Amino acid sequence: MLPYVLRRLALFVPTLLGITFLSFALLQLVPGDPAEVALSGGSTETAVDAEALARFRAAYLLDQPLWKQYLHYLGPFDLSAEGHPWFGGSGAHSFGGLLSGDLKHEIHRPHVRVIDELGRRLAVTVPLALAALLLGYLVAVPLGIFAAVRAGTAFDRVSVVILLVCYCLPTFWAGLLLQLAFGATGLGWFPVIGLAGEGASFAERLTHAVLPVVCLSYGSFAYLSRQMRAGMIETLSSDYVRTARAKGLPERLVVGKHALRNALLPLTTLFASAFPALIGGAVIVETIFDLPGMGRYAYEGLQQRDYFVVLATTTLGGVMTCLGILISDLLSAVLDPRIRHA
Repeated sequence: MLPYVLRRLALFVPTLLGITFLSFALLQLVPGDPAEVALSGGSTETAVDAEALARFRAAYLLDQPLWKQYLHYLGPFDLSAEGHPWFGGSGAHSFGGLLSGDLKHEIHRPHVRVIDELGRRLAVTVPLALAALLLGYLVAVPLGIFAAVRAGTAFDRVSVVILLVCYCLPTFWAGLLLQLAFGATGLGWFPVIGLAGEGASFAERLTHAVLPVVCLSYGSFAYLSRQMRAGMIETLSSDYVRTARAKGLPERLVVGKHALRNALLPLTTLFASAFPALIGGAVIVETIFDLPGMGRYAYEGLQQRDYFVVLATTTLGGVMTCLGILISDLLSAVLDPRIRHA
């Protein structure tokens, strides 16, 4: 198992390099000049001084060839005027870039380090995503099992319709409905904007997180539940399950001990994409509920043409996806001895 894990970790390096290269290349196709956006404050009517614009572009290497801009971001050598002497710099800041752990500073807020802001944003997004993922699996697994055991019954048909509606329901509309129903304009049970401030109790933090977590999880548990149902129905028709029933084992043992383990395999595979999607794809939820998370940070960076913010969030999403795939493979090996032996 250890050699397999080490091989997969070694493959992360070219994968992440490919992600950064494609992200950088696609950013060049996005209309808009980050220097003009930063100096004009995002206003198209504000005139920008040409000299200030040239100084700004030179400071961030925006006037340099694309290959140099990419290598400057990638590192480990700083290619700016204050960078490594090997590349014509003054040597004041020889090393920098992704490979040296430096994610640069925001273009529109030069005093803010991207890595510091990412840490602050992830402290909001990760707990919400983990709670949403846990809630999704806690609802999806028993619901899928119950529907599979009672396949073809009225409960199964009704659950199919309800879960299909949940899966098709747009996130922005669901978030607005939750705000209207449970916010101050409705039942008044939960706050609908922002997070609890510093010094707030656990109960206050929990009440602020309820609606965002529900809005994040309803689509995933609907999809996971249908996958669980399909996997369980297929497993219940297997020969070894029929043999267990022929031996006279109780149905709860047949389902819970013999069928459940193999039926969980599709759900472990889906974990590879579910968690990174919740981390990076929470833009709508974080905007509706005014949450300063990573998804919203990536969206704001794209709006402001802040290359360093977009590249950092994209790379982080790639890292989480790679880790999710690795965890899914390890869980599959634990659940299925055939994979482990192979």
